[in-house]
Formats: sequence, C-alpha cells, structure tokens
Amino acid sequence: MPPSSPHPADSHDRIRVRGARENNLKDVSLELPKRRLTVFTGVSGSGKSSLVFATIAAESQRMINETYSTFVQGFMPTLGRPEVDVLEGLTTAIIVDQERMGANSRSTVGTATDANAMLRVLFSRLGKPHVGSSNAFSFNVAGGMCPRCEGMGSVTDIDLSQLYDDTRSLSEGALTIPGYTPDGWQVRIFAASGFLDPDKPIRKYTQKELHDFLYREPTKVKFESMNLTYEGLVPRIQKSFLTKDKEAMQPHIRAFVERAVTFTPCPECGGTRLNEAARSSRIQKLNIADACAMQINELSEWVRGLKEPSVAPLLTTLLQTLDSFVEIGLGYLSLDRPLGTLSGGESQRIQMVRHLGSSLTDVTYVFDEPTVGLHPHDIQRMNGLLLRLRDKGNTVLVVEHKPEAIEIADHVVDLGPGAGTAGGEVVFEGTVEGLRASGTLTGRHLDDRASLKPSVRKPSGVLKVRGAGSHNLRKVDVDIPLGVLVVVTGVAGSGKSSLIHGSVSGQEGVVSVDQSAIRGSRRSNPATYTDLLEPIRKAFAKANGVKPALFSANSEGACPACNGAGVIYTDLGMMAGVATTCEECEGRRFQAAVLDYRLGGLNIAEVLDLPVKDAAAFFGAGKAHTPAAHAILQRMIDVGLGYLRLGQPLTTLSGGERQRLKLATHMGADGGVYVLDEPTTGLHLADVEQLLKLLDRLVDSGKSVIVIEHHQAVMAHADWIIDLGPGAGHDGGRIVFEGTPAALVAAKSTLTGKHLAAYVR
Repeated sequence: MPPSSPHPADSHDRIRVRGARENNLKDVSLELPKRRLTVFTGVSGSGKSSLVFATIAAESQRMINETYSTFVQGFMPTLGRPEVDVLEGLTTAIIVDQERMGANSRSTVGTATDANAMLRVLFSRLGKPHVGSSNAFSFNVAGGMCPRCEGMGSVTDIDLSQLYDDTRSLSEGALTIPGYTPDGWQVRIFAASGFLDPDKPIRKYTQKELHDFLYREPTKVKFESMNLTYEGLVPRIQKSFLTKDKEAMQPHIRAFVERAVTFTPCPECGGTRLNEAARSSRIQKLNIADACAMQINELSEWVRGLKEPSVAPLLTTLLQTLDSFVEIGLGYLSLDRPLGTLSGGESQRIQMVRHLGSSLTDVTYVFDEPTVGLHPHDIQRMNGLLLRLRDKGNTVLVVEHKPEAIEIADHVVDLGPGAGTAGGEVVFEGTVEGLRASGTLTGRHLDDRASLKPSVRKPSGVLKVRGAGSHNLRKVDVDIPLGVLVVVTGVAGSGKSSLIHGSVSGQEGVVSVDQSAIRGSRRSNPATYTDLLEPIRKAFAKANGVKPALFSANSEGACPACNGAGVIYTDLGMMAGVATTCEECEGRRFQAAVLDYRLGGLNIAEVLDLPVKDAAAFFGAGKAHTPAAHAILQRMIDVGLGYLRLGQPLTTLSGGERQRLKLATHMGADGGVYVLDEPTTGLHLADVEQLLKLLDRLVDSGKSVIVIEHHQAVMAHADWIIDLGPGAGHDGGRIVFEGTPAALVAAKSTLTGKHLAAYVR
C-alpha cells in the first residue's frame, strides 16, 4: 500500500502557548511536546508556577468546568481566564501539588487511594464468618462503623470550663469559643430559642436550662423570621470543630480544640473505627483492621500469599497498588494513617499512586517539585514513576530544581534570567545537554558539586535526647551538638521529623520553622505577615501628623467601594463569579485622601508596590529612614526574598517562599536553637549558596542550627551529621551514623554516605 498522508489528528502533538502575561511573565510564547516529560527550571520567583500552574493548568481546568451545565458550575470555584493570547492543544490537566490532603479526619491513606475499597471487597468474598457486602467493612457508612464513635476511632471528652465562663451570662460574652461573639448569630440563636434566659449567669441556670443549653437534640426554632435548627452547644462543637482534621485547622482554632477536647481511643472498637461484625470476619487470622494497621510493605507480602483463584484479578490489582506505594518509597506507611498527619511530599506521592493505577491516558500531569522530602536514594524511584506516567501516553510537566530530576527530561524550559520583575522570560528551551551548554544560571549550576569543609566548628555544648520513641523511633539516645550547624538526614520515613519535632521543637528557646501553609486571606501579604506594616504605618503617621490606622487597608484607610480588597467580587448566581479591579481606588486598596499623605516622596500604595530590595534602600536612609522596617526588610533579603513585592498576596507565594518568609520573621526571635525543615524546598541551585551563607551567619552569631535536609550541598556544609535509618518505617528509627560529613563520606556505611561520597568533588 502507498504510504498514507499524515492524519490531520496527528498534527495536534504540541501544546502551544502565545503571549502569556500572568503575574511576571513577559509575553511568553513556547511549544511543548505532548506525551513527553518537560521540566521547568529557573530561580525562585522566575515565573515557573505562573506559566505551568497559573496559565496552562488553570486554562485546562477552566475549560473542563465550562463543559458542565450552568447549574453545576454554580457550585464550582470561579476561575478567571489567564492572561494569555493563545493556548492550543491542551488536554485535561491533573495537578499533583504539595497541598496537604484531606481536612477530614475520616480520610486515611487507604480511603484516599483504591486500596481500602479493594480490601473491603476481598474481605466480603473471603472473610470467615461471612459478613455481607463490602460496605459492611467500611467505617464511613452506617453498616460498618462502630456505633459508639461513629467510625471516628476516638471518643472525645469536652472540658466544659474551656467553653464558657459560668459567672457571666450569654449576653455578657460568657462563651470563650472562637467565633462565638455575643452579637454573632451563633450566640443569638441561643437567646432567641426561648429555652434559656440570655441575661442570667450560666451558673444560675436550672437543670433543664443547662441541659437545653449544652445537650438539647436538634429542634426547629423561629429566629428573626427564619426557621433554623437549634442544637445544644456540645453536639454543635462536635459537628463544627471535631469533624475537621486537627492539622488543617487555623492556629487559634487548633489551640482551642487542644485546650478544650481530649481524644481517647474508642473503648468499644479499640480505635479501629469498625463495628463488631466487621472485626469478627477474618482471612488467615487477620481482620480488616489488622490489615490496615500493617506497614504497607508487609501487607503486600501478606496479600501475595493469598492464593485464591476466585478473586485472582482483584488480588493482582490490589498488589499493583500496594507495590506502587513501596516503589515510591511509602512502604513504611499503613493504610489506616490519617491523611492530615502526612507531610506535603508524602501527600504528593500518594496522589501519584492514585494516578498510576488510573486507566486514563493522554492526560497532562502537572507536578510541583515531586522530589520534596526525598532522599537522593528515593529520587531515582520517583524518576522511574514519572517516566512510567509518560510512557502510558501522558504529557508530564514538572517544576523542579534538583539536577537528578532535571536530567530525565525529554524537554527543558528554563525561565529567568532573575526573579520577580527581573524574570518572566524563557531563557532556554531544548534538551538537557543544550541546557548545560547554554550559559544560563541553571545551565551553569547544573553540574555543581559541593566540597567538604576543610575544618568544622567545635560545639559549645550538647542537647541531650534520651529514649525518643515517637512513631517508629527505637528508644533513640543522641547528643545533638550546640553552637554548630547540624544536619539530620535519612530516607523518607526513617524518623527524622519524629526525632526533631518530637524531642527538640517545643522546648524553651527553640524556634521551629516548618513547611506548613501560612494561614492568611487574600488580604494578607509579606508586609502584614512579617509585622513590617506596623513601623511603616507609624512612620507615615508621624511624618503627616495623623493616626496610623489610616494607613491600613484593613482598617480606617480602606477604600469604601471595595473595603480595602482592591478588587470587587461579583457573584453571578448560576454563572461563574468574577473579580474585577475596583474602579474607585484602581486596585490600590486605599481611599483617595490617604494617598495624599507622603513619606520620602511616596504614598502608602506606592510603598507597598516596592520590591523588598528597593524598600530596604528606601527605609534605610534619607527622610524615610525607619530602622525597625529596615531590619525586617534586611532579613527578607537575607533569606533570598528581595524580589517579592511588599503588597503581593500571600496566596500567590510558593511553598519554599512561604517557608523562607517564616524564617525571616523568626530570625528576629530570641531563640537560641533554630530548627529548619527542608529549607532548600523551592530553591534554585544558585540560591542554595545564599541559604548556606545565611545558616553560617546564624551559627556565627551564636545560634545553634538544626536542619532536616536531603540536599547534598547542605549535608557537605554541615559541622555534624546525624543519619537515621537504615530504611523507613519499621526498618528505620535508629541512628546509623553521627559525626562529621568527612567521616560519613569516608565510611560509606549508610545509604546517605554512599550518595554523598558520589556527590562531593
């Protein structure tokens, strides 16, 4: 047969981007090959996330949402069209990012993947005695959950003295629960219910009033011409606060829950969440709760031993899922582990397991630094999985900094040349070899290798840890040297965080900076978060003889039209709502009169528009000289955030930027010991040097610095290394090496030692 001409459908084998201007992108145009692995590199703030997440992935999701009926769209989040001229050839985008999964305490590793569902079917088929359908083994439905704890696994005891002050009445503000103010509807419904007297101190309530106040069953009541459901305070607290995962709560709410509520394992189900029938059914002496409590690598061995032809296809699929966990370095988890207790990197890898089992192809997978939290040993396995997703016929886009992960790319897009306004351009596009020869910042640093320090500092003392046993730690005794740079390392799941956060963080004088999200609304920005706005407002007030509150967009200075938000949110009922820049203040957030006041020639909106670097120069000298503001800005420059704008919303910052912003705020603290959890997250190879200089400065100023880290350049720079292992989970939890980096490299006795020896020059 004569060769047929190319099919028109095959011409759509590229994703074409023309004129992308989201955030700091400067009219970026490029073509990405489909069904290939493309890695996006560039310094922090160069525009990688703006291009990959805010443009390509956002537009794909917006277009998918538009395929639903307007009725369904009314319930979906509103997505504006990204600032881009043309986007062609998009396919469905699945974003696998580092957001912690599941704010629901019913969600576990097993329920987030298909593993629990398959185990339930297995037990409903093979379990003796036979209990019934697979739902009879689910703790999330009435047929399987323990009746006492309703499938939560723990029972709660609420300390009433933490809910209210019984010497006061409700109208005097007796309730001490976050959000329950005397004039808020949460409290007014009590007053309007007629069941109790809102002006009587709680200690004078009759027995009936107290019961109605605390425990009354849901009852319909009329409240300001509305029909509402009245319910006692205790069940209301259980529903509103206790169904959320503690890790996902805002700090002030978590503090309240920790103060007011004690959680104990349910006495009836022993914390397994299941009713007696589900617990009684066994396969080879194990019930489903035992199976979910096993480490996944051991569970997979147990499943392998089940030779049951009647369920052979199910066993094969279940094994594939469990083996994916092991392969990705999560074999140390158990299926009953609550999602809220996982790190960002672990959450991301669990989502990968879910997608590896998917039968979808021709999808675009978008990954945000999948190597976060991974030891060099685990990165090789992660690379294998990314390639497997690609080989299934998917387009894989990865934002990444680690050279080992960049090297597997079919195609590389390097953004830069700098950060913030100095970035936003494509400085290289092509192969990894081409990147090496390109002379860009990434290209020059791709083959960076650290060298071991010729001499290390001498400790000024030790912090003794004795018998540490949380999670998988095996009664660990260790002396952590003080006054030096200590790096704690080991494969994912070896016990690093359990040791440091369990035994060091929380002690007097210890400042802990972790990766958890910064709680903040769209109104929060670096200036409000670091308390920088305080001295700036005072300086403006002093220079103009007015009060400081005028210079707050969340207070008296707010533009009346948009309440200081800078944008007006319009809800279009059934259609997707839109945010438009406020016409009155043109997005500046302040009322016009406030902008007449100046400091050093600039008004408050112009100051908030400055990048940190420029603001430091502005407040460092001349008429605007403000030492308190300058000190905070200098700390932000020290952590590599000189390019951020003071008024940039916190919601637009990456994980690494958020951690460094926290570090900048904590650097002013009085603590003697700093604990940092993977501070290289989101850092370009060139920025790691800056970070090491900063850590040196902290140590040289008399602080002790303990860093949990996998980055080999940080390990090589340490004065002392504590290596945990030898493996993860049950196979970890021991100290396998403590000493200088040079001794670790010379011994090559641990996984870390072998990788570090291969890395240093």
